[in-house]
Amino acid sequence: ARIIENMDTTAEPCNDFYQYACGGWLKRNVIPETSSRYSNFDILRDELEVVLKDVLDTPSGNDITAVQKAKTLYKSCINETTIDSRGGMPLISLLANLSDWPVATNNWESSYGAAWTAETAIAQLTSTYGKKVLINFFVGTDDKNSTAHIIHIDQPGLGLPSRDYYECTGAYQEACSAYVDFMISVAKLILQERNITFNETQIAEEMKRVMDLEKEIANATTKSEDRNDPLLLYNKMTLAQLQNNFSLEINHMAFNWSKFINNIMSTVQIDVENTEHVVVYDPQYLTKLKSILNKYTPRELQNYMIWRFVMDLVNSLSRNYKDTRNAFRKALYGTTSETAVWRRCANYVNGNMENAVGRLYVQEAFAGDSKHVVEEMIADIRGVFIETLDDLTWMDAETKKKAEQKATAIRERIGYPDEIMTDDSKLNSEYQELNYKEEEYFENIIQNLVFTQKKRLKKLREKVDKEEWISGAAVVNAFYSASRNQIVFPAGILQPPFFSASQPKSLNYGGIGMVIGHEITHGFDDNGRNFNENGDLVDWWTEESARNFKDLSQCMVYQYGNFSWDLAGGQQ
Repeated sequence: ARIIENMDTTAEPCNDFYQYACGGWLKRNVIPETSSRYSNFDILRDELEVVLKDVLDTPSGNDITAVQKAKTLYKSCINETTIDSRGGMPLISLLANLSDWPVATNNWESSYGAAWTAETAIAQLTSTYGKKVLINFFVGTDDKNSTAHIIHIDQPGLGLPSRDYYECTGAYQEACSAYVDFMISVAKLILQERNITFNETQIAEEMKRVMDLEKEIANATTKSEDRNDPLLLYNKMTLAQLQNNFSLEINHMAFNWSKFINNIMSTVQIDVENTEHVVVYDPQYLTKLKSILNKYTPRELQNYMIWRFVMDLVNSLSRNYKDTRNAFRKALYGTTSETAVWRRCANYVNGNMENAVGRLYVQEAFAGDSKHVVEEMIADIRGVFIETLDDLTWMDAETKKKAEQKATAIRERIGYPDEIMTDDSKLNSEYQELNYKEEEYFENIIQNLVFTQKKRLKKLREKVDKEEWISGAAVVNAFYSASRNQIVFPAGILQPPFFSASQPKSLNYGGIGMVIGHEITHGFDDNGRNFNENGDLVDWWTEESARNFKDLSQCMVYQYGNFSWDLAGGQQ
């Protein structure tokens, strides 16, 4: 019945098969005002969020400590009355610890400017809150040795969705001006709360300078489509070599990479010598950064860095702060409508306490016998994938053999980790350091940022735990991890219409079966194909097979690059 409902049998399938197959679905479903798209994935996410709301709303009773904490965090997030009554003071109290936001205070030069150093300012945002500005420092799996962690240096993220926006012309012009207005509005609110008299023209000039800096940073970054080859991204060197190869100068002083990195790692009591190895993912960015940083004063750099931190936290403050984003949201997403508070809060708690929330979700909405059915489906689809390797005329026998080894070695994770349901003490200890208060949502957020970043940094001296799940259970998505050679199907996606242990096999193979096949092939796409069966970055392809793969891939790029759509203004 569901399939027939989704069809439009009045359409002629030979003329418009999409309308014939999906016309009924299109007629019944309207894109919500809070979103720019809608699909079965989105419907399932909506349903999952309702389940999360119900379980997080339920009074604690006999819950274990970890679950009680999740419910407290949720209550603090939906407590809009308290959040509104506190205004911007929780953020303002925090700014002093970060050498403040020059545009939103007075006497910055005399209070902070003289002692300001780039190494400390950038490191503090990274080490304490995990905010990567100007330089993206993180501890992650070593691509060439997937059992070890290593320090990475990479290009940072940006305030706008992609580097293209910073052209600030045509369709992007509105987004750029709304972005600067957003900065100005937040700065003015903070100055008002601090009872500091301000000059609007000066604020506008300072924020324009912030935008100038971010434009230059955006232009220095490498386009995402040019970062697909992990072998080209991987540049391993010692800390001493990093200092020699990428000398930066800020405020007429040489940037000390060792001081910067040790400022970060000292927060978890780890000492980093000059012989320590680091991986630089984007040498071109660091090379370009040198000439950019020379042009800006400490005040201008601090204005930019703190803005990027403040921008993330505006949504955690009172309504007048939240409203500063309206024009910005409109320019980016075409709507000012916001996600319902309960929905945003349920997702926030799930994102920060995925195992505690996963436990609640599985108890409520996941049938245990589903795991075995999905295991059988993965075995079937993997088997067919391996069989089809024989039919590939462009891949030679040597590479086929390695591809089969890799496909056979793919490990699966289905539903949820068993211990979140069975090992109460392990789940409680995972969140042992977190202590939330219902009246202090902002402080709870800061606590989460600090807790998460400490956990990440500590991994530098730990082996990679390949048994660890890369996703929570209450997630409507599926994943492939190249460094683990692992596919993951959380409980959240193992639901109708994608999957049900009680529905016909044909529907399961057409639903979650498609997703399983999709995730397996990630192990052999233009990124995943560079990693071997153990998850190490190793070139296991013969030259001929690799060349054929690239040629055939390019054929698809050309094919899809030639499609245009009238409704998108003829864009390709």
